Amino acid sequence: MRWRHYVVAAGFCALVLVLAGRVAFLGVEERGFLKSQGDMRAVRSETLRAQRGVVKDRWGEPLAISTPVYSAWSDPSLNRVSDADILRLSEVLEVPRARLAAKLGDASRQHVFLRRRMSLAVAERVRNLGIEGVYLSTEYRRFYPAGETAAHVVGISGLDEGGVDEKGLEGIERAYDERLHGRTGKKKVIRDRNGRNISDLEYVAAPRYGEDLQLSLDLRLQFVAYRELKSAVEGHGAKSGSLVMLDARNGDILALVNQPSYNPNEPLRTTYEKLRNRAVTDVYEPGSTIKPFAVLAALESGDFHPETVIDTSPGYLWVGEKLIEDPLNRGELTLTQALQKSSQVAIVKTALALEERSVFDVLTRAGVGRYVGSGLPGEAAGYFSDARLKSELVRATLAYGYGLSLSPLQLARAYLTLATGGTRLPLSILYSERQPQYKPGGEKVFSTRNAVSVLEMMEAVTTEEGTAPKASIPGYRVAGKTGTARVVGSGGYDDERHVALFAGVVPIDDPRLVVVVVVNEPSEGLSGGGAVAAPVFARVAERSLRLMGVPSRRQPMVAGGGS
Repeated sequence: MRWRHYVVAAGFCALVLVLAGRVAFLGVEERGFLKSQGDMRAVRSETLRAQRGVVKDRWGEPLAISTPVYSAWSDPSLNRVSDADILRLSEVLEVPRARLAAKLGDASRQHVFLRRRMSLAVAERVRNLGIEGVYLSTEYRRFYPAGETAAHVVGISGLDEGGVDEKGLEGIERAYDERLHGRTGKKKVIRDRNGRNISDLEYVAAPRYGEDLQLSLDLRLQFVAYRELKSAVEGHGAKSGSLVMLDARNGDILALVNQPSYNPNEPLRTTYEKLRNRAVTDVYEPGSTIKPFAVLAALESGDFHPETVIDTSPGYLWVGEKLIEDPLNRGELTLTQALQKSSQVAIVKTALALEERSVFDVLTRAGVGRYVGSGLPGEAAGYFSDARLKSELVRATLAYGYGLSLSPLQLARAYLTLATGGTRLPLSILYSERQPQYKPGGEKVFSTRNAVSVLEMMEAVTTEEGTAPKASIPGYRVAGKTGTARVVGSGGYDDERHVALFAGVVPIDDPRLVVVVVVNEPSEGLSGGGAVAAPVFARVAERSLRLMGVPSRRQPMVAGGGS
């Protein structure tokens, strides 16, 4: 029987030799093939998502941040998911079963997203299903902490045409997309049959995170402006509204709001009407807010000064075939009173006494007709032409704000030249830690004396005898001008539709803020700039000055004194 043991031992040795030979053959001759087959099943190239840069306000408060989210995906070319698993997956992902089946059944595709941008809770439920061939990856989703308060400035981002990376669609997100946008990286990993990473093999390319941006906006002031503008637009039944606030010392945009607005954190189902940054893209005839520049042109001529008397009797005058009139015959008015009462007759008589291009040239130097260059997309240049200045009627209407159009941002820039004592500054939406009194690039366009004189004359507008007593702020000297411009309809100017405007500078003695308020087509109650826009200016400016710590001129109460 011993020979049988020898036979078994010999057979076993032969089997071992055959297996060893096969292993040697596979290890040498078939090494490349086997390695490639193993890699196909276990080695994967994984995209390393780059985080988009953070957008902050001037104090570092986040306005746009990227938060991690999760996506479920599969490779139908390698994996087949059963009908039962598709049903379970459909319930967790809340995606129709037929849609999932179509995606997972397309064997020609190597990567299909089953659902993107899921919360961690949903991702964990998918993981717990343990379905072979269904994987999870980390992405980033944009979140806007300020919501609709800063929506028109910050804008929104969304997936690019390939459905992979975030791309800026509106606002700062769009204008500075190159700086905010990161660059994805790649690495090779080994995954188990459940799609979990076992080991990192090689980093092919490191991700490059996007650059952070700090805006000139002050979120505190932005919120105040947003709240007051929204209240005014709703309260007056207006079609829309805009507010621009500038730092009078350096041209920084401190607040910029529009109504209607939208919530950038919700799925983008809004209309272009709500997306539009009206303060930058929409243009209006500015009406009487232009009169201070006509007065400035008069001062520059040397023939007028603040106390120059203009006879407005009998309360109207004809310029060509156009009747220009005041609400009543105000008789003799000084140039200051003409601004205070917003007298059309006095301003037109003054403008027609000047050189042909005087008012036009002053407005040009103030920046009217030029792009602002703020960095916000969609800036409008408006309409401003000297083609017909030989016409007295054109010069007359120009002096009180008709025959030209400009955006609220352009109007604010023009008023900034008065607040700076005659220096035209570049406006900026980006914050710089170096804050000189006046930023490089400022150009002296008016004499300090004349600019200050116009500001002081405009203070009379906010008194009880002026057109905007509701723009006054206790404890601060306010300079401003109202405007009530008729809207052009199909049959010409419509006497029933108006744009209410107020532009102001505060405080006069040391200007800190330039604020422009535009309320488009108020339909309930009064429609004039003094009644609709001026109160918004006062509430926003007063609260903003307090938040900025700008002291008022009030004297502290003496202890023990009376009230």
